[in-house]
Amino acid sequence: MTEAASTTRSTKVWTVPNLLSGLRLLGVPLFLWLVLGPEADWWALLVLVLSGVTDWLDGWLARRWQQITVLGALLDPVADRLYILAVVVGLALRDVIPWWVAVLLPVRDLMMMMGLVPLLRTRGYSALPVHFLGKAGTFCLLYAFPLLLLGDGDGTLATLADVFGWAFAGWGIGLYWWAGLLYCWQVRRLLATTPRVASRGAGDGAGDGEEGEGGGG
Repeated sequence: MTEAASTTRSTKVWTVPNLLSGLRLLGVPLFLWLVLGPEADWWALLVLVLSGVTDWLDGWLARRWQQITVLGALLDPVADRLYILAVVVGLALRDVIPWWVAVLLPVRDLMMMMGLVPLLRTRGYSALPVHFLGKAGTFCLLYAFPLLLLGDGDGTLATLADVFGWAFAGWGIGLYWWAGLLYCWQVRRLLATTPRVASRGAGDGAGDGEEGEGGGG
């Protein structure tokens, strides 16, 4: 479907990018424990910053070292989604963000997984190529959440962090949903132009870029 869709992936498991993605997954419950615990905001903020760094680093290393793997294509978007879910729930429980924000983002992901992926599989695809709008939305959200957490305090720094955090959050939510609607349109075109195929295993899908929507951003 795109040039990225033809990227050859290895079946290796023990690669540095996959290790970074795995560590990012382990940080999800750690973040929740820190953000909901007493006086641990700075540690929770550090976990968020490290998750953002590893999110960029694992993709960069996978491309540079030619270590793009099947497992990595699964782990990376799963880690992103779990972080977003954990952060919005944690911040909503802390009253840092309203619950409508905490609901709006997971609803979009549920729409992708439950609505689009089954349709893709009827055409022999497991996912769509990741779109830059989805990555841009995720990028904005990963910046927004640490700033909003930092803004949950007093003083000039907290006020500035809150303002910039909500600016990133607004753009992130908008781009996140815009990408979701774009994927819906792509699936509609795919259904109209591609014949139905016999049922196959999920692993037989026609590639989805380095990360896949219905999995990826």
